[in-house]
Amino acid sequence: MSEEVEQLGEELRDRITELFGRSLAIREVDTGSCNACEVEVNALTNAIHDIERFGLHIVASPRHADLLLVTGPVTRNMEHPLMQTYNATPSPKMVLAVGSCAISGGLFKDSYAVIGGVDKVLPVDVYVPGCPPRPQALIQGIMVALDRWKKRSR
Repeated sequence: MSEEVEQLGEELRDRITELFGRSLAIREVDTGSCNACEVEVNALTNAIHDIERFGLHIVASPRHADLLLVTGPVTRNMEHPLMQTYNATPSPKMVLAVGSCAISGGLFKDSYAVIGGVDKVLPVDVYVPGCPPRPQALIQGIMVALDRWKKRSR
């Protein structure tokens, strides 16, 4: 696993440097998840994955973010805060829907309290499937987003 993480990380660093010449800032938004996806996102910052060494930072403010990483089904109570976060993120911006719940509403989709997946509220650029997706899948999803960012900026 360590070699896989190193290889993905080096690729990620190269793409980030090519596009930004600096770090990529990510704002994570939990819109009503069970926290399994958050555990995997947090695993990206542990000693094994240590994504900061590859030029990827999780930031506290959407005003500093380049990319929004959204987990969980969008609950009715989180629809407005999600829109506020999206609107506060400077353009150009990318949105990642992470996990089954963020993609389709998951097992919560028929609940009265859930609107559905993130794409019911925001334009989603990349879907990262899984329940929860592994850290390597998150890194690959971010790389797909960077590839789309590059195509967009041409």
